Amino acid sequence: MTAPLISVIINNYNYGAYLARAVQSALDQTGVHAEVIVVDDGSGDNSRAVIESFGDQIAAVFQSNAGQAAAINTGVRHSRGKILCFLDADDWWAPNKLAATAAAFDADPRVGLVYHRLQPINTDGSNAFAPIPRSLCQGDLAPLMVRSGGRWPFPMTSAVSVRRDLWNQIGDIPDSFRISADAWLVGLYPFFTRVAALPEPLGYYFIHANNWYRAQDDAAMLQKRMAHWDATVAATNAFLTDRGQPHRLDLAEHFPYQSARARLEGASPAARLALLWDGLRDPGEPVLARRIRDSLRAIREVSGAGMDNTDPVRAP
Repeated sequence: MTAPLISVIINNYNYGAYLARAVQSALDQTGVHAEVIVVDDGSGDNSRAVIESFGDQIAAVFQSNAGQAAAINTGVRHSRGKILCFLDADDWWAPNKLAATAAAFDADPRVGLVYHRLQPINTDGSNAFAPIPRSLCQGDLAPLMVRSGGRWPFPMTSAVSVRRDLWNQIGDIPDSFRISADAWLVGLYPFFTRVAALPEPLGYYFIHANNWYRAQDDAAMLQKRMAHWDATVAATNAFLTDRGQPHRLDLAEHFPYQSARARLEGASPAARLALLWDGLRDPGEPVLARRIRDSLRAIREVSGAGMDNTDPVRAP
């Protein structure tokens, strides 16, 4: 058989309530030849029934629970496309997403990763806020990432596509990325390829209690974010070292990490002023107006006493 141009990898764990919408959006793509692979990572809800209802329109893979990275890796192993597009089971796409992505790859053979904005959606179907990421970065992002501790206004899984050749070069996502496997794709791949950004929101990001975006974050969530950033930077640096790459990341340059630490631990007036200055110079946010906004917000959230595990703070 002729390999399809694009492989869609949908990872699912207990999202049977949303899964049909995600799968149908992948099947409804126009102007492309694609295969849709759904990997169920040991769900205990009605996911199997939802998946089986699509019959031979999709390729279904069922495995014991091993985490998001393992599910994506399994999907890639079962795929044949030259372009790999990833979709979380609670999100969905606009009908022209794959065609626009394919065109971006065709336009520049040096590009190995293409992404677009997502429109966040509330549970009632309304738009939660403006499409994300609001700032777009493209081209050679490695110098920016080194100066920012690996941070840039990166997209999430459902907005990311990569060339299979690049995936084969880098290898599977480490299984330690049981959640937020997109952090590996957007945090490592730009060291090995150019990136293309599409400004149109070509997908929808569903806001609910199980994802990172919240109206309020408490101390426990900030600690969880910091642990995630710690693990991601450590894994990235280990991989870059193993591949003989000169780049290294340092969380001392990661403004959201330092902001979260200050919120949790508290900071003196002098330390808050230094944090403000770091934020204003943060290369991880390329738009000056947003740097100013984010820096001022971070300072407002920091107290001298810090937080306990019940104090809420506004999400970054």
